[in-house]
Amino acid sequence: MNDGNGSEMPLIRMRDVRKVYPHPAGDVVALDGVTLEIGHGDFIAIMGPSGSGKSTLLNLIGCLDLPTSGEVSIEGRNVRDLSDDELTELRRDCIGFVFQTFNLLPLLNVVENVEFPCILKEGSRGCEERFLPVLKAIGIERDLFSHRPSELSGGQQQRVAIARALVNDPRLILCDEPTGNLDTKAGSQVMELLMDLNRRGRTVVVVTHDPRIAAYAKRKIEMMDGRIV
Repeated sequence: MNDGNGSEMPLIRMRDVRKVYPHPAGDVVALDGVTLEIGHGDFIAIMGPSGSGKSTLLNLIGCLDLPTSGEVSIEGRNVRDLSDDELTELRRDCIGFVFQTFNLLPLLNVVENVEFPCILKEGSRGCEERFLPVLKAIGIERDLFSHRPSELSGGQQQRVAIARALVNDPRLILCDEPTGNLDTKAGSQVMELLMDLNRRGRTVVVVTHDPRIAAYAKRKIEMMDGRIV
């Protein structure tokens, strides 16, 4: 998709974005005039200390929240112009989320956790042609398919979480401290996996405080006090 001038339209475009959270003791400015473009196939690390606005920025990119002011567009669509149903469809079909705490459903096994977004999209089970190739690509063996999250290691849980994020073939993968609860070896394996997905054309955005994790990215963004520095 191009922007009408012959150049490719960014996947994400943010213009002078502010996010303010009302608080009885005084409003909290989480983002303060952020302008940013993320292209198709980018691999970006967002860095900064706690409270710098990293997770807020990720939430706005992922349409989990809306800006107080400014513009956030995904493939040329201003998120403010989308209905709640359209935002839900955008998150479900175009964006995969990977969280530090995995967020797997504890009563579901590996297959059921990975299949869940597919069921939400298709409205029924029978998504084997979708989730089996993803599980294979992620490196989850069949003998783990019936295991629940509590029966998996941290690295295995994060792989399942990544498989769940990929099952609907999103163009954008958003990761909030995806290695924060993993040991060094498992964390490196997860980042190698994200690099491989990026090489296959997916756009990856990772929030991290760890320079070793940020080193995997093509581009680094430093944040401080709600601004890109």
